[in-house]
Amino acid sequence: MADARNTKLVGHVDCPGGGQVWVEGTTLYIGHMRHPSGTSIVDVSDPTKPKPLARIDMPTGWHSHKVRVANDVMLVNHERLGQDGEVELGGGLGIYDVSKPSDPKLITKWRTGGRGVHRFDFDGRYAYISPTADGYVGNFCMILDLADPSNPTEVGRWWIPGQWQAGGEDYPWNDWVPPRCHHPLRHGNRLYVSYWHHGLFILDIEDMSQPKLVGQLNTSPAYPHPTHTCLRIPDPLRGRQIMVVADEDVAKLWPSPPAFAWVFDITEERLPLPISTINVPGIDPDGSPQPPMTGCHQPSERFSGTIIPFAWFAQGLRLFDIADPYQPKEVGHYQPDPPNGAERSSSNDVTIDERGLIYLIDRQRGVDIIETSVF
Repeated sequence: MADARNTKLVGHVDCPGGGQVWVEGTTLYIGHMRHPSGTSIVDVSDPTKPKPLARIDMPTGWHSHKVRVANDVMLVNHERLGQDGEVELGGGLGIYDVSKPSDPKLITKWRTGGRGVHRFDFDGRYAYISPTADGYVGNFCMILDLADPSNPTEVGRWWIPGQWQAGGEDYPWNDWVPPRCHHPLRHGNRLYVSYWHHGLFILDIEDMSQPKLVGQLNTSPAYPHPTHTCLRIPDPLRGRQIMVVADEDVAKLWPSPPAFAWVFDITEERLPLPISTINVPGIDPDGSPQPPMTGCHQPSERFSGTIIPFAWFAQGLRLFDIADPYQPKEVGHYQPDPPNGAERSSSNDVTIDERGLIYLIDRQRGVDIIETSVF
């Protein structure tokens, strides 16, 4: 049976597994991991009885495992998987009108070169995305203006010098992992950008057309896990500016213990400093290597106060209080049973709604709707 502390399961959506969940009002949007399932839309006005509203499918060889919604506009990524499947779809973003969630209507397709878009942030006007493009090595950072969703326009882009091969830049990473922007998250006039095995970057976007590097740090030479998410905490904690950085427990440079999350002090933005770590108690008893997807994956990009929900792969939902950023504390968890046919759970993403309900998606199958007493 599921193991719970300060949490309770109130509902479940039986659906294909996915990469991201997002809630607007009482509508749940699910980005699925594998075709033919692309995006599902579910009514959760009664969380004990979720009702499917619509589903958008994807062709072979592509997925749209990320989804964000604001101002009745839904963005989903189109990203190629492997070399098989239909080439006609093309990488990019699908942009939909979801003013009537049961009847999503495609507004337009914004296209990229290469594999397409991985993950992104969206505030209702601007999208902060990680696309590929012809002439570039790996994903980079781009800002799109969707003031007119039918005509997205690029505002600015930023990349690590060396990625723009078509521009004649020297490529300095022949003995290292190729660069890959995972996704940017905006707070104020800053973008906090995770760049896989190339670490984290803080960008000044006061002028969106010319993002400027403010600070950077890479933990990957010492720790073998890729930098997955850089989550800026809005309010100071203990008088300091704080950012939580999740490493993903995949693509390890060498066999290792499970990945975890870092707490960074970014009061001096030019010099991000790790001041503590966040980990599930007991998961790493002795530093021995463990299988991938045992440890950390993704924090909720929405959270309440100082309590951050995490999707912790095989450890399910984990709730951490970072009120004291020097000593984060786990204050609750929900460890789901593995989906049928799976050896263990694979909690991939998590979000919360305005009611404080938590939505936890498994990479293999299903979304759990969970209430907690700690908010």
